[in-house]
Parts: sequence; structure tokens; C-alpha cells
Amino acid sequence: MEHEQRSASRLSHTGDTRDTDDMSRLLAPRLAYFAGVARTEHVTRAAQEMQVPQSTLSRAMARLEQDLGVELFARHGRTVSLTPAGRTFLTSVERALAEIERAAEEVRADADPATGKVAFGFLHTMGAETVPGLLHAFRADHPRVRFSLVQNYGEAMLEGLRAGELDLCLTSPVPDAPDLVARRLDEQKLRLVVPVDHPLAGRRRIRLAEAADETFVTLEPGYGLRRITDDLCAQAGFRPRIAFEGEEAETLRGLVAAGLGVALLPPPPFPRPGVVELTVTAPRAAREIGVAWLAGHPDTPPVAAFKKFLLSKRGTLLPT
Repeated sequence: MEHEQRSASRLSHTGDTRDTDDMSRLLAPRLAYFAGVARTEHVTRAAQEMQVPQSTLSRAMARLEQDLGVELFARHGRTVSLTPAGRTFLTSVERALAEIERAAEEVRADADPATGKVAFGFLHTMGAETVPGLLHAFRADHPRVRFSLVQNYGEAMLEGLRAGELDLCLTSPVPDAPDLVARRLDEQKLRLVVPVDHPLAGRRRIRLAEAADETFVTLEPGYGLRRITDDLCAQAGFRPRIAFEGEEAETLRGLVAAGLGVALLPPPPFPRPGVVELTVTAPRAAREIGVAWLAGHPDTPPVAAFKKFLLSKRGTLLPT
């Protein structure tokens, strides 16, 4: 009676997620055993096919029925047959086991050295030229490795690493966090972008302090480039007066071309009409680009190969 009371308490329906979790832990190890017995309708034959002792299988089926509080099998000597409840349960069990097998095949395929998958994140400004060039070069030696590509701002990609959604990311600034590993790969100069008809457009170089009275267009707070812009302006002795905040550097370049402000931006992948890009001589205007990954996280062979490739690009990641 004591065991029956414990089993009943496990099956009590309270709506508490913990009850579902407890039942999943109880049932999961026995589902394959149940499907094997249901398929053969013979405990001895099922035990031989699954290479487990018959006593182990018999006890597992008895415990499964006790924990569910339902008879799944009708016993006929050494053979068994499914009860109506057993047939209903088998339909869901077979579906669950098929999904587990599908998931296992998927993760095995993703880890395959030749055809596996890399989840790779990178900044929007890396997407037009840098990342396509990297992937082209890497796949010369790894032609069948697959990629899941995510473009986002730095903080979002770091959260993607922590959540297991990304294997590697190219980001700026290079993060300094105890749960991440980061390596600096290259540096990218930033320029002050002004409209083509701006009074400063005839210049080639400028000290950032000379733009203190200008209206700026910038990325939104939380973006690495926004933080760098604020820091550089602070070093130049002013706080930028911001008219527009966006999510993508080339959109900001378009706003500058429309005469809506000036911006500190990395070089464009292709020349953009309507703007002039000035070299900033003081303070030193540049951003570091690095690769980051989750500390202590084991790499699959394709991830390890791509990580090694990226680290080999230190100092040559970006076009000169």
C-alpha cells in the first residue's frame, strides 16, 4: 500500500510543471523497453532483441504500469498483448521515440567533420564583404560544411553564445567576460561621414572636436558602435547631439546623405554617393573586431576547424 500511495502521488494532477517533469523522468528510461515488448508481444523475445536481462525488462514493465496506474499488457503465459490503454500509449511512445531518433540524427549530422554545421554570428557591417569572403576561403578546404548565419549587434550575439544558439561570433568591442573566450582579430578605422554639400566636405582629415556642434545620427543604445561613438565624443570633449538612432550602419549613411546629420562609421563595402568620409586624427578612432565563444564549451569538429581558420586571420581579417 505504501508504494501504491507514492505512485498515486506522482500521478496527482495539480497543474504544477514539476509534476510533469517528475513523470517524464520516471517514464523516459522505460519507453524503449515498452515499445520493444509491445512490438514482439513476448517479454523473453524482446529481452533477447534488446540485449537486456528478462528480469530487468519484466520489472521495468511492472514499474511502468505502477507509475502510470494503468495496465498496459494482458498476460497470457509467456506472451503478452496490449490492452486498449496500452495501444493508446504505444501510439504516443512510438511518436516520441521517432522524434528522439530524429533529434539524435540531427545532432550527429551537425557534428560530422565533413558535413557538419556551424552557427556563426557577425555584425551587420561584416555581412556585405568580410563574412562572404571568409566563408568562400574556408569552404575551399571544407566544401560541405554547412553554416547557420545570424547578423545582429554585439550584445545580442553574446547572449546567443550563452544560450547555445551560436558557436562563434565576430563582434566589437571584443568582450571581456568570465564566461566567454575572445580573441582580437583586427582593427577597423572609423570615419566621420558628412553630406557631400556639408561645409566640412572639402576636408580630408578632421579632429573630432571640430564636430562638437554637429547633429549626429547613430546606432541605438546597446550597440557596440554606439558605445564607441559616445566614448570617442567624450574623449573629444563633448556629448553628441543625436537626431536619429538606427539599427544598421548603411541606413545611417543614407541619413547622412539626406543631410540629416553626421556619423562615425566604419568604411562602407562599396562607395556611397552623397557622402564624404573624413579621417579622424584625434582621438584615435577605431574599433577592434574579435571572435568570441562560450568558455568550456566543447567544439564539434566543424566548429573547431572554423575557429582555427578565423584565428589564422588575425591581422588580415579586414580589407586594407
